[in-house]
Amino acid sequence: MKTQLFRTLTVVIIVSSLLSGCGTGAFQIQMVPRDQELKETQIRRDKGLFVSDKIVVIDVDGILMNKPQDQWMRQGDNPVSTFREKLDKAAADKDVKAVVLRIDPAHEAARAALVAQGAPENLLLLMSGRRTWPAVAMLLDSGEPGFEALIAPGHVATVMGPEEWEFVPRDHHMPTAVAGFAPESLLAALYSVLRQRIEGKCFLDNCYPQVVRPGGNPAAQRFIDQTMDVVAGNWRGIGAIPDSGYVLKPTHAAHDSRVQLPSYTEMARKRAGEMPPGCDCAKVVLGKIYPNECRLYGLACTPRQPVGPCMVSDEGACRIWWANGVRENVWAGRKASGAEA
Repeated sequence: MKTQLFRTLTVVIIVSSLLSGCGTGAFQIQMVPRDQELKETQIRRDKGLFVSDKIVVIDVDGILMNKPQDQWMRQGDNPVSTFREKLDKAAADKDVKAVVLRIDPAHEAARAALVAQGAPENLLLLMSGRRTWPAVAMLLDSGEPGFEALIAPGHVATVMGPEEWEFVPRDHHMPTAVAGFAPESLLAALYSVLRQRIEGKCFLDNCYPQVVRPGGNPAAQRFIDQTMDVVAGNWRGIGAIPDSGYVLKPTHAAHDSRVQLPSYTEMARKRAGEMPPGCDCAKVVLGKIYPNECRLYGLACTPRQPVGPCMVSDEGACRIWWANGVRENVWAGRKASGAEA
């Protein structure tokens, strides 16, 4: 019986749109030597022989920890120091006319803190983060969620508290655990939901107690409440889900790119979130099909020529399956055998 359970139990691990926030405080940047000089990568060049103006794009992924990152047999770079070095390099280049910080959409708390504590006048924010629990609630309320247990994101619970996920075991009788992204935390969460399933129990298990505390991060929650409103969020290929999105409050419209840049009201921009023809990414995200059951998987859609968001993103399900060696397109096989028109 246990062997059968391990084969059939489907667990969904939610990657959400809200990263852990920090309370107010001060820190010192520890400048450390880098192994290599920073290098520019040209994304796109404007037309014209004598155009030298630049817009610098700096990616900010994850939490910028103010300490060197350990690497094999040596000490790595300090992310805060590296970030500061990139800003200094952009500031020293006379051709740079603007700097864009491409922040992971999981940083709503960090953005809220920045705005609440006084953002630079020329800073514009494009709000793209999503609240995950309303999407999970929608799936569960549909009666066909596509999963039998839930591993909720620890970085969300760090801010909002694990209590945000109590409705899953309480209202839907589904094993639930909160986990971080480290292997030991994920394994602990997997063990927890499997054991809950085997023993016929359903409760919320915090498998990330190092940072997830009851009630979450009150300071981060205050910043979010002060600067953002909760609205319906548009999910690509799925549609609008009530109470799943964030927008800046009208009092902070000076930092809202959708308000300050009229192009965001154009219909062409609104259609940008629609699924490309033939792409089944929405069904993959909803757990209705496996990635290699998409009509385009491995055929028209590959990492080198991605079509849908599930193949574009390194965290997308299709990209992960491809990276782990899954090449067969099940849908194409069924069509060839005449099982599907």
